[in-house]
Amino acid sequence: MIAADTSTWIAFFKGERGDDTDRLDQALGDKQVVMVPVVLTELLSDPKLDVNVTGALAELPLLEIQDGFWSRAGAMRADVLAKRRKARLGDALIAQFCVDHEIALVTRDRDFRAFAEAANLNVLIG
Repeated sequence: MIAADTSTWIAFFKGERGDDTDRLDQALGDKQVVMVPVVLTELLSDPKLDVNVTGALAELPLLEIQDGFWSRAGAMRADVLAKRRKARLGDALIAQFCVDHEIALVTRDRDFRAFAEAANLNVLIG
């Protein structure tokens, strides 16, 4: 089971090739993809997003917030920031969802390495 970051989804929609988009394509075929709510929100924020894509995204299983999520996400982000690493809020929330659900995150965004180091996020960078 995997989740994909917004960067990978956008590349996938554009037909770009890479390890990340290949993994996403394979996992979609195997029905092994779950959606992180933050990623869904980012994707649906595109006013040009095709309505068919919107429908397909809505069919993916959506990860749920677990008790203590917000505190853990804040603490993880604080750990990353304390090391003087980049830690955008949206990325911290995406990382925390994946850590909580023990789901690998496929992404093109190398900033997630800091979360991998801080919280054992299983990140597959394409």
